[in-house]
Amino acid sequence: MGENAAEMVADKIRELLEIKEYVNIIFASAPSQNEFLAALSLEKGIAWERVNAFHMDEYVGLPNDAPQNFGNFLKVKLFDKIPLKSAFYINGNATDIELECKRYAQLLTEFPADIICMGIGENTHIAFNDPFVADFNDPLLVKKVALDFASRQQQVNDKCFDTLNEVPEDAITLTVPALLKAKFAYCIVPGHKKAEAIYHTVNEEISEEFPSTILRNHPNVILFIDKDSSGKLEEISSYSKAADL
Repeated sequence: MGENAAEMVADKIRELLEIKEYVNIIFASAPSQNEFLAALSLEKGIAWERVNAFHMDEYVGLPNDAPQNFGNFLKVKLFDKIPLKSAFYINGNATDIELECKRYAQLLTEFPADIICMGIGENTHIAFNDPFVADFNDPLLVKKVALDFASRQQQVNDKCFDTLNEVPEDAITLTVPALLKAKFAYCIVPGHKKAEAIYHTVNEEISEEFPSTILRNHPNVILFIDKDSSGKLEEISSYSKAADL
């Protein structure tokens, strides 16, 4: 699945580079993206020197060289492997977090996103827009948020941290409108722990209670799911067929 997603994203990058001087891409930092990022780094024929890269969220107060630091994650997994024009990092250790949010928002305005490569959280968050924190009409592009318990627990479930106490309580995130500004969205969501989130994403009313449902309003989004993450969909499908019989 990761390889298929990488192939599709690479094709879109090449296509856009034929008509644009530069392409701007937002990336997610999570174990769910590992296979995709590895495959994308091996794609041939991409003029990476004409690509600007962003990431969509960052912990507040985590050392910049920590392996869990999202910017550092992408640096190791992708950015150091390809000759990017620019890699723009969110500084979660800035002395003035509000000013840092404004700085990054200005970069997003200066370099509007063409592509976003993202995932969906166990509680249906996108970036760190957790339920009841997400604002589909947020006037900001970047902001500081307090992390939901489910978001912090997911970091333990993903083995990024050993205990919940190690997971930072705050983060800087691109808002929902900032994410949706990207012209093309590729959402990569593997694993059985995401099955419930995928079910909600596909079936619930579009609402901030389930932030990922807003992706259904995006005109150019592709959702990549595997046997495990689609498990709840298969259960419902099987039940419906049995009921029909």
